[in-house]
Amino acid sequence: MFIFNFKVNGNRTAKILMGILCVIILILTFYICYTVIFNNFFKTNDGYYTNENTIYELNTKNYTNVLQNVHNDIDTYVGQKIKFKGYIYRMYDFNKEQFVLARNMIVSSDFQTVVVGFLCHSNIASNFEDGTWVELEGTITKGDYYGEMPIVEVDKINQVTAPTDEYVYPPDNSFVTTSTVL
Repeated sequence: MFIFNFKVNGNRTAKILMGILCVIILILTFYICYTVIFNNFFKTNDGYYTNENTIYELNTKNYTNVLQNVHNDIDTYVGQKIKFKGYIYRMYDFNKEQFVLARNMIVSSDFQTVVVGFLCHSNIASNFEDGTWVELEGTITKGDYYGEMPIVEVDKINQVTAPTDEYVYPPDNSFVTTSTVL
C-alpha cells in the first residue's frame, strides 16, 4: 500500500485559478471586440449598422414619417432597401424612366390632399401608365431634381390593386428612428 502525502497551498492554488480565469476573460473580451468591430454584418461603407438583406416596408402609418426622415437626412439612408405601394405620378419635366410612386396625403379636416412620394428611376417605367397602382422594391440613392433629393432605384415593380386605405397622413412626432435602418 502506497500513501501519498502532499500538502496543498490554498493561497497559491487560488492565485493560479484566478490568473487562469482572468486570461480566459481577456481572451473572450478581445474576441467579442474583434467580432463586433471587424464583422461585415455591422459595417457598411459609411460605418453605420445595416443588414444589406433587410428590406424596410412602408405602410399607411409610417409612410410620411419615413419620407420626411429620408428627405431630411439623405446620406444616412443611401443604400437602404425599401418596399412600398403607391400609384404612378409623373411631372411634365420627367424623362421616360422617372416617376413618383405617390400617395395622397390628407392635409385638412375637409379631406384636401396633396401628392407625396419618392422620386423613382426604372428602365421599365414607361410600361406603367399614370395612376396605375404598383408595389416596388428599390434602393435609396442620392440624386438631383431641382436640388439634392433621395431617388429610389427600382429593383422590382409589379402592378397591384389599390389598397383599401389609399390615403396617408401627415408626419407626427411619435416616429423616432433608432438607427439607419428605417
